[in-house]
Amino acid sequence: MEYLSRNVDTYLEQWKVEKDRKPLLIRGARQVGKSCAVRHFGASFEYYLEVNFERDSDVAEIFSGRADVHEIAEKLSIYYGVPVEPGKTLLFLDEIQSCQKALHSLWFFREDYPELHVIAAGSLLEFALKDLRSYGVGRISSLFVYPMSFDEFLTARNLAGLVEMKRQATTEKPLMEVFHNKLVEQYRQFMLIGGMPAAVAKFVETESYLKARTVLADLRVAYIDDFSKYAGRINPDLLRHTLISVARQTGTKFVFSHVDGEYRTEQVKTALSYLRDAGLIVPVFNSASNGIPLGAEVNSKFVKYLMIDNALMLDFLGISDSITDKTNNILTDKATDLVDKGNVAELIAGLEMLKYMSPHERHDLYYWQDTNKGNAAEVDYVVAKGGHVVPIEVKSGVKGSMRSLYELLSKPQKDIPYAIRCSLENFGTFTSPSGKPITVCPLYAISNIFRP
Repeated sequence: MEYLSRNVDTYLEQWKVEKDRKPLLIRGARQVGKSCAVRHFGASFEYYLEVNFERDSDVAEIFSGRADVHEIAEKLSIYYGVPVEPGKTLLFLDEIQSCQKALHSLWFFREDYPELHVIAAGSLLEFALKDLRSYGVGRISSLFVYPMSFDEFLTARNLAGLVEMKRQATTEKPLMEVFHNKLVEQYRQFMLIGGMPAAVAKFVETESYLKARTVLADLRVAYIDDFSKYAGRINPDLLRHTLISVARQTGTKFVFSHVDGEYRTEQVKTALSYLRDAGLIVPVFNSASNGIPLGAEVNSKFVKYLMIDNALMLDFLGISDSITDKTNNILTDKATDLVDKGNVAELIAGLEMLKYMSPHERHDLYYWQDTNKGNAAEVDYVVAKGGHVVPIEVKSGVKGSMRSLYELLSKPQKDIPYAIRCSLENFGTFTSPSGKPITVCPLYAISNIFRP
């Protein structure tokens, strides 16, 4: 399968030439493209040595005993028949969560063999890291990888020119309608295909929504089957029911009692924590939004959760059962019976924000809600930009009420100079009743918001 370029490629190239380089730990959910990106990157080295601890479990013995990384590298070279030479070899330790000693050895590669390029990756890394007595603070760099962004989707579709064109667009210089319409068309396709690399690759290859969604159905089954690996820690059925409930409750405050199975609140909380550590869900915290940091004023009683991919979420909701009708409706903007259409747009917007933030740390997302009884005001997201709080309201079409956003902007105690409306409108701007400007950023151009 042809490799689809990713934003992570640029960060890997930057890491390669860093003078004070540390071993790199690539983190993210299963099947988001971590290993493929490293293998593609490995082609830029003279030698590439990959160790997969799930496939080659016997290799774990090489890491036992005293952590002499020079000796470890020499034995790996002999075992795989690949030279290990600093500056010429990339050593890739994949599925490293299956070998705790290999994970611990990364610290010593930093101290004793810093000239060797070492990358590690795994799908359940957060659990392995928690099991370690200590973590290599200052000795290891992290890179968080998510499913493909809309920009990456366009590039995979050989539409990189559209990416550059929308990056150059502004409120003063919106896109020509012909290009705006083209991007809206592609965005609607992205609603159905999502960013899981295997699904995108299948769609690029076949132009078939049905075949792409067959890939997604396989991924859904694989994720559920993966829950058996948690059996010693937590009930796999609890994880499955909780993940399905996250899909059902997208865009709303998560209610624990809505999880099938009559589980206790504490059990569901534990399941949510596990799903987050596995990279399958992302929390969106309610912030009072009086200023930054937004995390300083979080109300833990109000939390939303996003599944890691919009198309995967639709698959969990059963859209594949009526793929032809729903596909046609979404692509033609006639999905009046798709009750989650607005929530899908909100989900995509949140995930897009994550994908364009710095990948060197795990970011939290925030929204604003008036928690006073009798007031239903709620704004989809709030972000920190330029030292200020900036609200972002998401609309799935070109119309929709702005009452909640107007209410937030009218509060004098809030440090909010302007707001952003993300919809299927072209770039533009207008003024709220309180006199504050509102920038219109198309849903397909969320990457513009986070450009330096």
